[in-house]
Amino acid sequence: MTDSYRGKFITFEGGEGVGKSTQAIKLREYLEGNGLDVVLTREPGGSPGAEEIRQLLVTGGTDKWHGMTETLLHYAARAEHLETTILPALRRGAWVICDRYADSTLAYQGYGQGQDVDKIIQLHKLVTDDFWPDLTLLLDGGVKLGLNRARKRDDMVEQKIREDRYERMGEDFHQTLRNSFLDIARKNPDRIKVIDAEGGVDVIAGRVTEVISEQFSME
Repeated sequence: MTDSYRGKFITFEGGEGVGKSTQAIKLREYLEGNGLDVVLTREPGGSPGAEEIRQLLVTGGTDKWHGMTETLLHYAARAEHLETTILPALRRGAWVICDRYADSTLAYQGYGQGQDVDKIIQLHKLVTDDFWPDLTLLLDGGVKLGLNRARKRDDMVEQKIREDRYERMGEDFHQTLRNSFLDIARKNPDRIKVIDAEGGVDVIAGRVTEVISEQFSME
């Protein structure tokens, strides 16, 4: 699946409301300002089939899926997303920025919902040919602040169906998520860089671009 490619694959990770989507847009603007071809996408979703699966995952009751069922749905969406959107863009030399990827599955379904992390990693190898980002930017911020931001965002956006299923899983769950992401980062220090998500949008964007400039040549 993941033969050689010329682009770069960058993902944003973190809990609810830490600003991933906003910072992904800001990074796209920065990279395009440096003359790069950039594709901005998200998970779950990012392709027509994966977006259909997304609606199953982000809406409705918090306990409607068994943890492994949920994991498999995420990987079904991820397989579609990779083949339809991510890999074609990387092969043509584009930089792909993705709001969430496999680290979210490890954190949410593994640590958060009690699924065996080793089994999820095995599933990742099977479905994606062990394909990981070139760089992951983990936005880390306080749980209460993040949830409040997420709720305000949802109140401001008109949606026929509210995509707030994960937000409603409770503060303890989200504290577990934060700890989980930090643990994943500690185990993958070369790939994952932790960025303080406290502060204004432009301040955080500056922290992001500083990491980008350290990791990659813009030429």
